[in-house]
Amino acid sequence: MTDDAYLFFVDGSAPPLGAPVAAVGELACLETPAVRAWLDAHGVTADSAGLRLLPPEETGSIPEGAEKLPVPLSDEELSRLRHALAPGALARMEEELLAYRDCAGERDALLTRAVAAGLAPHRIVELTGEDPGTVASAAAAQRPGRPSASGPLRR
Repeated sequence: MTDDAYLFFVDGSAPPLGAPVAAVGELACLETPAVRAWLDAHGVTADSAGLRLLPPEETGSIPEGAEKLPVPLSDEELSRLRHALAPGALARMEEELLAYRDCAGERDALLTRAVAAGLAPHRIVELTGEDPGTVASAAAAQRPGRPSASGPLRR
């Protein structure tokens, strides 16, 4: 097993394996010269349908002979990747947000997790009844390259 995740290509006939890079969100490794050169050499972009990503513990399932490249991911990026691979992850998150309406505990953490899971801010507002500005603050705190909000989110 390796400590790196792997970018790799799958053809249209292969069963779905790994997560599409676009489903994981922005990744710092995609801006490195090595990854950019690898993508350029294959004539693809990061949002290409056949480009997939697997976490370190699943790289053994990459098909033999597949074009692949090891990439380091931050803990947060790795968490997003694993979440994107979890079956029903968005449905479970929506259920949790609906339950949130009846419970005020851990609001900030729940909103942050919902944004990180990839739920659209307008859908989070619908499911929680939260103020759109509060949800927007949680979304802004999740964007890479932006300073995270200091202190708790305000109602």
